[in-house]
Amino acid sequence: MAHPYLLQTSRLKRPPVETALFDFFKVGPGPSSSHTIGPMKAGADFAQRCASLPDSVLARVADVHVTLLGSLSATGLGHGTDVAVLAGLLGNAPESCPPTVLPDLKADRASRHAMRIGDRELSVGLDDIEFGPLRHDAPYSNTLRMALRDADGKSLFDMEYYSVGGGFIQWKGYTAPERGKPAHPYGTMRELSARLRETGLTLHELILENETAITGMGRPAIYERLDAIMDAMYDSVRRGLAAGGKLPGTLGVWRKAGGLLERSKTHTMPIGKGMGLLNAYSFAVAEENAAGGVIVTAPTCGAAGVMPALLYAMRNDLNVGERALREGLLASAAVGMLAKHNAGIAGAEVGCQGEVGVASAMAAAMLAHARGYAADVVENAAEIALEHHLGLTCDPVGGYVQIPCIERNAMGAVKAGNAVLLATSEEDCQHLVSLDAAIMAMGEIGREMNVKFKETSGGGLAVSMVEC
Repeated sequence: MAHPYLLQTSRLKRPPVETALFDFFKVGPGPSSSHTIGPMKAGADFAQRCASLPDSVLARVADVHVTLLGSLSATGLGHGTDVAVLAGLLGNAPESCPPTVLPDLKADRASRHAMRIGDRELSVGLDDIEFGPLRHDAPYSNTLRMALRDADGKSLFDMEYYSVGGGFIQWKGYTAPERGKPAHPYGTMRELSARLRETGLTLHELILENETAITGMGRPAIYERLDAIMDAMYDSVRRGLAAGGKLPGTLGVWRKAGGLLERSKTHTMPIGKGMGLLNAYSFAVAEENAAGGVIVTAPTCGAAGVMPALLYAMRNDLNVGERALREGLLASAAVGMLAKHNAGIAGAEVGCQGEVGVASAMAAAMLAHARGYAADVVENAAEIALEHHLGLTCDPVGGYVQIPCIERNAMGAVKAGNAVLLATSEEDCQHLVSLDAAIMAMGEIGREMNVKFKETSGGGLAVSMVEC
């Protein structure tokens, strides 16, 4: 148990976590959950709403207009946000979007496309999407405003959407959908630990029971979808290791995963081989993400290489069994959901500490739990990993999720492994910082962090690399 003084912040009462597993882990195209997956979902939602409008309104529609605000405007071109929105307007959903859709739309930016609205077809293209001001009065940095307009440019129907990180979206007037309540409610790690002591459940069992209570899914269905998530992670590693050449964009970044894998085989020291493999696996997924490939938000696209790297290594190099892998993934979800619930996971809100930092904490929890360690050790491993990412800025060079993002994924994976090593080499009474305290610190740092360091490419390495 951590020192009482350091736990005082975690004693504040929080509403319970009610996020479902498969809202948190989502399969979709990169390079960014908040800039690609979220905007695509917003576009698809808007198209569905438009289709249900009265014929008297639809008869007057002349065009559709989208305005990207905040970070979506600042780095949306490099992230392909406009292309993602257009794909959504054309009826594509992230989880089922064919891999060729985004590259094809991006390849011919002047093309017009048919957007179905009821029985009508409306011509839409990338020039209907405006990159608006960075500063605005909406409650979230990543804001999209969409409108159907008449021939005079007057709005006939409009929506304001917020891409809040991890592929989650909300909108003006949003209320959470009605679902079941968690069987074992908790809003902080301290409360989660209390539920574990009260029930005698393991961490993964408690998460499973909450998932069933929230969604109504039985365990076989949950296991089937968890296996699909893990398979998508493995596939992203394998595709990335097999790919070569340069990544899209103007930076000229070469794929390195395959070369890192080959060099890892020549290391004579065990630590060099192990770290080399983690580097290769992390690069593989992060490069796939940067190329717009299909990955899993864990917790975001920008940090999608951390968890799969550990998972792939656990399965293929550490001989961890399938059941333990699945249970470790459930434990990682508890950490990620707490971070999202009490601070944030979007780079535009809290910086990269909320992306790679939380991914590293999740990976550490996954490895520790899969290895059979107690919940307090799992918490300590997650806390160590997150603590040593605090203050990490989100400063993608040129707006691309490439520099420094790809290498940061590898560093996050390596830190996760070392966090488990540290947590399992100490007595629990010697660990002084709680996971709640680290998450609260991340939230405070995110609120105080200057906007130019939060996914706008307005500061940090995004500027110094260009100027030096």
